[in-house]
Amino acid sequence: MTITSIILWPGTKICERMGVDPEADQGLIRSMFNMLVYLVVMLAVMWMILG
Repeated sequence: MTITSIILWPGTKICERMGVDPEADQGLIRSMFNMLVYLVVMLAVMWMILG
C-alpha cells in the first residue's frame, strides 16, 4: 500500500459505499470526500489543542 492510497482511502471507501466509481471525473468526487473528512479531522484536532 502506497502513501497515496492511504491518503485517498477515506474518499475511496465513501465512493464505494455510495456505488460511485472513485476514478470517475478524474477523482474529483473522491477528492471532495477526502477534503471533507480531513477538514473535520483537522478542526477536531485544532479544537482539542486550542480548547
